[in-house]
Parts: sequence; C-alpha cells; structure tokens
Amino acid sequence: MKKIILALVSVLLMLGVVSEPSFARSLFSSHPKHRVVHKPGGPAIVVVNVDISSQSMYVRVNGWPSGSWRISSARSGYHTPRGSYRVTRTAAVYFSKKYDNSPMPHSVFFYGGYAIHGTYHVGSLGKPASHGCVRLAPGNAAKLYALVQEYGASSTRITITD
Repeated sequence: MKKIILALVSVLLMLGVVSEPSFARSLFSSHPKHRVVHKPGGPAIVVVNVDISSQSMYVRVNGWPSGSWRISSARSGYHTPRGSYRVTRTAAVYFSKKYDNSPMPHSVFFYGGYAIHGTYHVGSLGKPASHGCVRLAPGNAAKLYALVQEYGASSTRITITD
C-alpha cells in the first residue's frame, strides 16, 4: 500500500498538482521510521540544479521533485558561475548594492554576491537577462527560499551547469 501511495504522490508532484514536499512527508510523519533527520556532513536534502542551456531550474527535496522553473541567467557580457555550491547566506528582502539598488526578493546567495532571487522582469524568464545572478519568478523564489529556511543552508546544494 505504501508503494502505491508513494507512486501516486510522485505522479502528482511531477504533474505539478502538488508542489510542496511537505504534503508527501505528512503522509508518513506520524511514524518515526519515515521522519527525515539530516546528519551534518551528510548528503544535501534540498538539491537545486540550474541548467544554463535550457534556462531552467529543477529542485528536489529528499529526492522528491519539488519545482521546475524557468530562470534568467547572465546575459551577454556577464557571467553566471558554473559549479557546485553551498548556500552562504539568505535574505528575504535585499537590494543590490552594485546594480542601482535593484530589488532581489528572497535571495539565496551561493558565491560572493551571486544569488538565486526573484525578479519582477518575468517576461525575461527563459532567456539570459541578468548581470550574473539566477533570476526566478517571485513566487518560485519565495518557494525556494522557504525550502532553504526549512531545511537549512547546510542541507542545500546548488549546482549550475551549461
């Protein structure tokens, strides 16, 4: 029975009917065997994969799909760093000190001043448009920010590839 429920939840997550991993966790949270306990130094629980070539981000929590979103990375003349990173800091409200005090809602910083954050220029999502940060629709940035807050920066891994 548990396998059937897990398969059903997987399908619902992939279709976007259910987007919160807490829904799946709540099905089994009453049993201690099913509670996820992160051990420091263990594998990341929140895995963020940014694909520059498709201008997409894929988020998994505890191996479960949790989000698939369009992004904007660096436009011509700028660079989004590639590699694997840990979260260095977060800010629910932040304004760029380098680029005209531009709003960067729900910022998840991963390398110096580079961050994944919300943008109000949603028409540019799906194509390179930033100074190097990874931009998301504001609602999706809020979802990612909430996951990082819930599971912790040390349990989050960000990988950016071509």
